[in-house]
Amino acid sequence: MITDPLLLLAILCGSVVVSEWLARHTFLRHLGTALVVIIVVAVWANLGFIPSASQGSVVYSGIFRYLAPLAIFYLLLDVNLASVRRAGTAMLGLFVVGSLATAVGVIAGMYVIDGHTHFGGLYPAIAGMFTGTYTGGSVNFNAVAIHYDMMREGVLYAGMTAVDNIITAVWMVVTLAVPMLLRRGRGSRVKTANAGATVHVERETESIGIVSLGLLLAMGFGALFIADRAAGQFAAIGYTVPSILILTSIALVLAQIPWAHRLAGGQLLGLFMVYLFLAVIGAFCELAALGQIGDLAWRLLVLVVVTVGVHGLIIGAAAFLFNIDPDVAAVASQANIGGSSSALALAKSLDRMDLYLPGILVGALGNGLGTYLGFLVAGLLGG
Repeated sequence: MITDPLLLLAILCGSVVVSEWLARHTFLRHLGTALVVIIVVAVWANLGFIPSASQGSVVYSGIFRYLAPLAIFYLLLDVNLASVRRAGTAMLGLFVVGSLATAVGVIAGMYVIDGHTHFGGLYPAIAGMFTGTYTGGSVNFNAVAIHYDMMREGVLYAGMTAVDNIITAVWMVVTLAVPMLLRRGRGSRVKTANAGATVHVERETESIGIVSLGLLLAMGFGALFIADRAAGQFAAIGYTVPSILILTSIALVLAQIPWAHRLAGGQLLGLFMVYLFLAVIGAFCELAALGQIGDLAWRLLVLVVVTVGVHGLIIGAAAFLFNIDPDVAAVASQANIGGSSSALALAKSLDRMDLYLPGILVGALGNGLGTYLGFLVAGLLGG
């Protein structure tokens, strides 16, 4: 297994290149680069060539800690606030619907597998953890786990994490594939709807000069530093302000300044970082970890499949009932299941620049809402 950080990073970058070539020149072009990256790296990880989620790597941690936020920063430099206003209300509404659908799905899933019998006294905590993580990301999963001291259940906790990672990767595939399939039947109408959101495509192959590259890197690293430092200062005086919201605000302010908005290379940097983020999502799709928890593995899988299935059906029905763009529904759903970074990655993969900011903001909202909803479901089930 390749564990050296530099070589592992080289393999991830190479996998992005291979995926781009496959998505351009083979039958996989119908899937798109984002989806192919997830599949390719998932294969490497499950064959044991590179570390999986349970083995971990400083490379994976670094990509989540630094590159994912930087991708958000660079892609937001191209945001059109007028288009954001059009998507924002629908996105927020679907996100709230999706959050409630997740809670309903977890309760339904526990009923299907008879969670009280098979998980015993742990089943309210397990329900709360999955409710939290599928409302706004893994931050909520860990918050509920810490409260119920689930880390002491080492093998079960590892299995739950594996199931969470697998379904998160699968749901990224679903939310990528479904809108693309629906687009085939809508043809030119989609092009019209996305006309203002695809202006950035030409910039993805742009030339980058030394000055532009230097300014972009300086702005990105500086903004990340300011966001982290400001979040720490707010925490010191008793206020919780996620650093991602501060970083988003900085990027939006800079995006309204003409010289910053026109800097060549921002979209290219952001896109490549998104692909690296998706590569790690693929590596976290670890099938072997399920074998460690025996019969509980399939029960956890059924629980989570029912949860996201109910979530998807309800959010899809709401989008159909209110005639909301499937792309908006997909990004809102991904903000629930995967959080802000996953929502941004999906919006980018769907070529919907107008959905970058709404996806990030509702994902950030999920970081707070998910913990409360997780504890609420756990309490309802007796925790």
